Amino acid sequence: MPDFDYAKGKTQALVENIKKVIVGKPSAIEMATVSLLCEGHALIEDVPGVGKTMLARSVAKSIGCSFRRIQFTPDLLPSDITGVSIYNQKAEAFEYKEGPIISQIVLADEINRATPKTQSALLEAMDERQVTVEGVTHELPRPFTVMATQNPIEYEGTFPLPEAQLDRFLITINLGYPSVEQELSIINNQETVHPIESLGQVLSSDDVLSIQEAVKTVYVDDLIREYIVGLVDKSRTHAEAALGASPRGSLALFRGTQALALIRGRDFVLPDDVKELAAPMLSHRIIVSPAGRMRGVQSPDIVEELIEQVAVPGAQTSGWFRT
Repeated sequence: MPDFDYAKGKTQALVENIKKVIVGKPSAIEMATVSLLCEGHALIEDVPGVGKTMLARSVAKSIGCSFRRIQFTPDLLPSDITGVSIYNQKAEAFEYKEGPIISQIVLADEINRATPKTQSALLEAMDERQVTVEGVTHELPRPFTVMATQNPIEYEGTFPLPEAQLDRFLITINLGYPSVEQELSIINNQETVHPIESLGQVLSSDDVLSIQEAVKTVYVDDLIREYIVGLVDKSRTHAEAALGASPRGSLALFRGTQALALIRGRDFVLPDDVKELAAPMLSHRIIVSPAGRMRGVQSPDIVEELIEQVAVPGAQTSGWFRT
């Protein structure tokens, strides 16, 4: 069984290391760490220039894993991601030339600038940890995670991600603009050299795999499990939702609360962990109805309503109370 204290110490070291580069965004750093510890994928969405790519690079540099970056553009082809089979005349056989997806940490930069066909090339890799080229399946290394960045879809030259692909992202992360004090700190930190250049490694790939196993040992009370499923189930019947969260959303929220508890130094999940992760883990899985969109309703608004409507459970032995 994984050593919980060792996993907790290593996880906190990872978070503190990323903070050396990403200033004043502790929640975003924790969300990115949650994604990594859950063997999931993160979608970092915000306006250009707020540090989306830098967050992904900071995670990659902090752990001893192979890293590749794919710059998504309108002319990018699926084979540019998955790789191709090339005929070797000397060997008289086809050989697989791997694409950049064959890596442990993959940065899909500006993912929504590629066409939907190219975006869908990631589906098999993200869900099954493998790619199939010319009928031959190639396993991906472990740990494997995709950290994608995207600009808001109203920006020129972008394509909305297909619903099936959105559902495969464990979590969405928004950085937002820094405060005046934080922006001054960013300028001072980068006056001569960017902090990412001197960022050291604090975890190995084996450490990551060990921590991922430790996350699964974090205790989740039965009532909290019911609370998670209740939130997801209510999303499917909400008046403003054309499509609610899938069972993959329940699994993501369940595992995510375990990871967040570990990051916070606990071996048990609290209802507040569920509340904190509900929006980043469920919003991108909910499709707002046309009538709701006309009224200006957005999926995070629906999640906030669900949190207010679904009763918070109390654990029979931990002093929590049902509302």
